Formats: sequence, C-alpha cells, structure tokens
Amino acid sequence: MNELASRDCVPCRGGVPSLKGEEVTKLLAQLQGWEVVNEHHLRKEYKFKDFKETQTFVNGVGDIAEAQWHHPDICFGWGRAEVTVWTHKIDGLTESDFILAAKIDQL
Repeated sequence: MNELASRDCVPCRGGVPSLKGEEVTKLLAQLQGWEVVNEHHLRKEYKFKDFKETQTFVNGVGDIAEAQWHHPDICFGWGRAEVTVWTHKIDGLTESDFILAAKIDQL
C-alpha cells in the first residue's frame, strides 16, 4: 500500500498557505500518473472498457470522498473518468489532496 493511501485527509479550515515547489514535487513523486496543474490542482484520467465499469469507479471515488470529507471534481463518460483534486478552502494544494489521489488509485 502506498504510504499516502494509508493516511487520512485532514479537513482544511483555511488560513494556511497552499503547497508549492519542492513540497509539491516530493508528494507527486509518490503518485503514479497524476499531473500537477499550475501548482493549483491534481488531475488524472482513468480509462475503462465501458460505461458501467466507469460508473463503478466513479461511485467508488464518491465513497472514498465521503469517508474522507474531501471531494474531488469528477467528469466521466463512456470508458473514461477525469478526476481533479484541490483544496477549495485555500484554492490550492494541501497534503490531503495527495492522500485522496493515492486512495483513489487503490480502486
């Protein structure tokens, strides 16, 4: 299990700076296939064989998001799902975003 995936997201109350530079690079190195966009959010596209498999994945992401109280944006259609993660409260990245990404990858 990925070390990040074994941890829990911590709710952000605001008032903290978003992660930048080396902090982002270090955490991103622990994920596979995710990209950092403008040091603001994480994004990854997943591919599936059909709509039903995609929907099952999206429902699993929803279950993880609810359990962690950290909710990504999900755009999906036949055979694909794109997940975008950032901490809305600070409009940027926190460690919890990387934890959520690692948990999603376990699906």
